[in-house]
Amino acid sequence: QVQPVESGGGLVQAGDSMRLSCAASGRLFSTYAMGWFRQAPGQEREFVAGIGWIARETDYADDVKDRFTISRDNAKNTVYLQMDSLKPEDTGVYYCAVRPRSIGYQIWEYNYWGQGTQVTVSS
Repeated sequence: QVQPVESGGGLVQAGDSMRLSCAASGRLFSTYAMGWFRQAPGQEREFVAGIGWIARETDYADDVKDRFTISRDNAKNTVYLQMDSLKPEDTGVYYCAVRPRSIGYQIWEYNYWGQGTQVTVSS
């Protein structure tokens, strides 16, 4: 059983930066791909960023490319999402999710989900 736990959300102003963390239990963390999704009010949950079990495999949604950076520290069983130049449209609940090996882009591809952390960007 893997239980991801997100942290680091909060309220910031447009243009600010924020770093989210996701700690996942399990001795096989280094073999997992990790994804970040977000869900804005009234919207569907959408893919934001992903990192494969080989850390050089990363991918991003078009609207966060060049602003967000995903990384992982296998020694700490943790994945990070560095968010720079935040915009009000980045507001939502951010979820961390776990699947084997390679990045997935759809909700159904992930086996385990965290409870989410709220990110609010004011204009």
